[in-house]
Amino acid sequence: MTSRIGSPDTPADIEVRACLDRKVPRSFVMVAGAGSGKTTSLIKALEHLSQTRGQALRRAGQQIACITYTEVAVDEISGDVGVSPLFHISTIHSFLWSVIRPFQGDIAAWVSIRIGEKIAERREHYEKPRTQARTKARLEVEMAELEAQLSAIAGVERFTYGTGSSYAEGILGHDDVLKLTPYCVEAHPLLRRVVASRFPFIFVDESQDTSPEVVEALRSIAAEQPRLCIGFFGDPMQKIYMSGTGAVPLGDGWAEISKPENFRCPTSVLSVVNAIRASGDGLGQTRGRVVKVGEVEQPVPGTANLFVLPADDQRGARLAAVRNWLAAETNDELWLSDVSGGDVRLLVLVHRMAATRLGFRNLYAALNDRAPTSFAEGIADGSAWPLRPVVQQILPMVTAAREGDRFTVMSILPIASPKLERDRLRDQPVALVLTGLQQAVDALVAMLADGSQATVAEVMRHISDTELLRLDDRFGPHLVDEPVDDGSTGFANVQALLACQVGELWAYRRYFTEESPFATHHGVKGAQFERVLVVVDDEEAAFYQYSYGKYFGYVPLSDNDKARIDAGEETVLDRTRRLFYVCCSRAMKDLAVVLFVPDVAAALAAIAEKNLFPQASIRRIEARAWP
Repeated sequence: MTSRIGSPDTPADIEVRACLDRKVPRSFVMVAGAGSGKTTSLIKALEHLSQTRGQALRRAGQQIACITYTEVAVDEISGDVGVSPLFHISTIHSFLWSVIRPFQGDIAAWVSIRIGEKIAERREHYEKPRTQARTKARLEVEMAELEAQLSAIAGVERFTYGTGSSYAEGILGHDDVLKLTPYCVEAHPLLRRVVASRFPFIFVDESQDTSPEVVEALRSIAAEQPRLCIGFFGDPMQKIYMSGTGAVPLGDGWAEISKPENFRCPTSVLSVVNAIRASGDGLGQTRGRVVKVGEVEQPVPGTANLFVLPADDQRGARLAAVRNWLAAETNDELWLSDVSGGDVRLLVLVHRMAATRLGFRNLYAALNDRAPTSFAEGIADGSAWPLRPVVQQILPMVTAAREGDRFTVMSILPIASPKLERDRLRDQPVALVLTGLQQAVDALVAMLADGSQATVAEVMRHISDTELLRLDDRFGPHLVDEPVDDGSTGFANVQALLACQVGELWAYRRYFTEESPFATHHGVKGAQFERVLVVVDDEEAAFYQYSYGKYFGYVPLSDNDKARIDAGEETVLDRTRRLFYVCCSRAMKDLAVVLFVPDVAAALAAIAEKNLFPQASIRRIEARAWP
């Protein structure tokens, strides 16, 4: 039994068990604040079902599904409950694919509709009066290619799921699965019955970040199949991705369960996160982190400080000075650590500060500046589609090849290389194919060597030409000799990424593998650190979705902001509040917020009215006062 399974029950854990123990289990939505042990509650619920219903479920050939967002979370949960055929623990994409995979006819119908939509989008762009001749020529080629794909669909024997889409080859990507599943659920009554029969219990972790369409698809199955029990575990205040559903609506007869305890934050930090949350959903978190002194539990006081500093050309020096001040004030030299083992994180709204220091500034700018939201948000974990092959295949394969790790290289290639598809190997000498792939890998390693002047575009063209890996179809228009903007979202951003030198990929790798103290506000949800320094700099971020100036009140709201507030719609204030809540609630001991502002005096006055930090903790320290 793991420590989390055996941890003391909270009232929320008892309420969940009451839902699960009913003759007809009751679906529920748990709202669990940061540091509350939401995943612990989920794991305890899985273990409870294993003990009380496991035998009956096994006899019936049924499973308990647990859907989460990352492979790391899958491993974490599996490590607690154990690997068992009773549990189907997977990422949301893998789970959805396992559900819809048998319905190949519906998949083919959806793919045809999707290709038709893409053709219509390009046709609309083609017919615009200002579309240039070169662009029209490119669009004509793309529409012809899509028409060919549409014709090829009839010949696809079976669709499969991969990291990127290639419809003509019968391969669907991550985004396709998220869009396809609700379509299939709505169109196919048999699918709804199959899901409920195969998975009588479905738990969804991080439900606030699940797409509204997927949430509604699951809710519709539960409404039609009353014996299906769905449990959503999440926190609307931690919804920091635009595509997430946020609060999950209750179904008829569902239970709403609140878990307000916070086991992570010291009392000083808990006071701040409660003040941030008060103007949101108002959930007041209780308890705070404690330590045992002898037989007595005592609260950890910790520290919470807010620094208001000028947004000038001395930001780097001022940030270093803040860390020096914190090290001296808390008598903790680890505030100065620049390695992950120091358990200190410098959280920046976007990656520019980290990118500048670590050496991937151009890569960051390519995918952030005037970029689609999915690109900007996907930098932290490599989920932006242009980065997926870099993060998931290219850099891991080159790293393994450098180290002579042929096992890792060969574990990637059979899954990712079109040359190793069974149908293509049927009439070819395997040894010759493998030799060609080895030469392609060797050339790739040389292109990514230290000091290489190769560009990302050259790497991608090499991969495409040698068929070393299967690239997302969306790379196609970018890898021709003279790319022409086809009107697709983020075209210029992908072009800018491809123009970067490969050295920036390795610098970026150091960042997303957490080998540096930097992380983004988006990238730390679910994590916790002893020391957290939140860096807020709207000018440097240039991220229109968030504005700390408006949130703290030293930048006026626009007419559009006011109109959205009056209409009851989500605003920049809501998004920034949630992001700030996530950042501050990572701290286990000490929290510091550094606010770079254009007018320190005006900002101090506005921040005082906000009343988030005690006045004694709001600091404007002159240079002579730094240690």
